[in-house]
Amino acid sequence: ETLKAFDQEVNAFVDYLFGPRDARVRGWFLLDSYLPTFFLTGAYLLCIWLGNKFMKNRPAFSLRPHLIVYNLGITLLSFYMLIELILATWEGGYNLQCQNLHSAGEADIRVAKVLWWYYFSKVIEFMDTIFFVLRKKSSQITFLHVYHHATMFNIWWCVLNWIPCGQSFFGPTLNSFIHVLMYSYYGLSVIPSMRKYLWWKKYLTQAQLIQFLLTIVHTLSAAVKPCGFPLGCLMFQSSYMATLVILFINFYIKTYRKTPSRTAVKETPVTTEIKNGFHKDYFAAANGLQNNKKAQ
Repeated sequence: ETLKAFDQEVNAFVDYLFGPRDARVRGWFLLDSYLPTFFLTGAYLLCIWLGNKFMKNRPAFSLRPHLIVYNLGITLLSFYMLIELILATWEGGYNLQCQNLHSAGEADIRVAKVLWWYYFSKVIEFMDTIFFVLRKKSSQITFLHVYHHATMFNIWWCVLNWIPCGQSFFGPTLNSFIHVLMYSYYGLSVIPSMRKYLWWKKYLTQAQLIQFLLTIVHTLSAAVKPCGFPLGCLMFQSSYMATLVILFINFYIKTYRKTPSRTAVKETPVTTEIKNGFHKDYFAAANGLQNNKKAQ
């Protein structure tokens, strides 16, 4: 009874902040109450802290078969979301510049169903960090990495409850495409014989930055030419994406623009370069698959 009362208070407060929820997603798994999303996020952060303490004096796990299966699964899920979002928005005649929440009828419901999977995929991707912990890649668990994973899961709970279709489709479409490239690379790079065929690793970093910038431009386009999509949501999404751009540019400068000293060049072998096109500070380096002298 105490938990139920607390749940009602939390959800009443959230409803007070954001207003009435979209009735079309009522009853969908994990959406009616904020507590499951909140507790899962708390469990994620707790697992990082306790996991690092647990692994401190223990040998790292290899987890190669688990990484292959995991990355393949995320790749297939991302590919499904990409195709389904393209088909659903095409069916609904979505306007690329600004699309409201109700004019496309059944196509809006179809988009919302895909975006629920996008929201749910964010809790699955908590495993990115858990693999870091079990493989003792604690240097990979940076502020940027944890910030991105924890916030995306919570933000998309809000998106699904209040703006589950319309203009919300664009970012997940781009991100699903990037994840197909990224997680397929991670999965295949676990297999030594496949590494020589993975030609697209150097383009992943640039693609991520382009994704962020395009999402901001698309979001703000609906503010320039309004179509009924909530303005506050547009401003919040733009602001959040701006934080990712700033953090990403910081990572990019550290990784690609900083000239190494002669000593560093002399002491650091070629194999210590970033294996998958991502610096360790980048949140999307999902599984700790770096080709440094400690890896593999």
